[in-house]
Amino acid sequence: MRRRFRKRFFGSDSGKNLKSKIEILKWLGLSVIACVLVVVGAAAQAQQPTKIPRIGYQAGRIGTTANPDPTTNAFRQRLKELGYIEGKNIAIEFRLTEGKGTSAEAEQARELVRLNVDVLFVSAYPAIRAAKEATKTIPIVMVTTQDPVASGLIDSLARPGGNVTGVTQLARELSGKRLELLLEMVPSLSRIGLIVTKDSINTTDALKRYENAARALKVEHRVLEIGSGSPDLPAVFDAALKARVGAIIPIRNGTINLLAPRIAELAIKNRLPTMFERNGAVENGGLASYTADELESYRRAAIYVDNILKGAKPADLPVEQPTKFEFIINLKTAKQIGLTIPQKVLARADKVIR
Repeated sequence: MRRRFRKRFFGSDSGKNLKSKIEILKWLGLSVIACVLVVVGAAAQAQQPTKIPRIGYQAGRIGTTANPDPTTNAFRQRLKELGYIEGKNIAIEFRLTEGKGTSAEAEQARELVRLNVDVLFVSAYPAIRAAKEATKTIPIVMVTTQDPVASGLIDSLARPGGNVTGVTQLARELSGKRLELLLEMVPSLSRIGLIVTKDSINTTDALKRYENAARALKVEHRVLEIGSGSPDLPAVFDAALKARVGAIIPIRNGTINLLAPRIAELAIKNRLPTMFERNGAVENGGLASYTADELESYRRAAIYVDNILKGAKPADLPVEQPTKFEFIINLKTAKQIGLTIPQKVLARADKVIR
């Protein structure tokens, strides 16, 4: 067969034709080798694992797989709805801040920056500030109770500038409304107690807001300070009773959030109404809360993360303000402290726990 091929291909051509045919054979051989290399290279490339984007997620509450925190669950669920599956096309580095203190929160944020994640999600103000100082390139999505413009996190709501954007919950702007609702629930109220943490950055602005609202509503106030370590809450309530405080408003931060169930328990024991700045506290025995819809804030934050992973720049994404607010009342707690909530107030509640 080889002889027949050589005879047919080469025949009795002249040296010039013979040389041309030899060149053709060489070209065919090189082409086959090149095709083989392309196929092998493509197969090797297909076998290499694709790098999936990583989110650095830092929040006060995270929960567990068996008992997920509602806010974190809302964030993860929205990502899932947007097509992200953890472990397949997205990875999340979780860090818990609640109860760890300001310095620990800041260090956790810096740690996530050092991991060089693709986008950061942060909810505690000290962590947002630390992350902003630690990186100018990693996008930061926030859910904050602070005024992000006044606190210097962004340039403006419409044009954040820099690498920070997200959602503000207007926690401080709602201070006056909370006091109004508390007065409607307890018409005889003449003096409130404001529980604050001594070293919290929230304290100064929060107190100013409540002091102004109390003055306008002709209600006195007393400041009840606690430490950020192991505060003596029974002593705080003893001081409240001595000052003839008629209701309590705990000013939210990581420490207060962690202590909310204990504060609610002691308030019930001392028959004092409470108005919380976080709706989850009402589930744990608080009398009432008025705040932006937290779950919606975290769902919106997930959309920011999605936009950024698809190429959007934080500087071009306006910071959102909440449009949905929740007024929640716990009637079981009201009964325990001997308080009758006026029907007109109950009718205004978005949720009533019975």
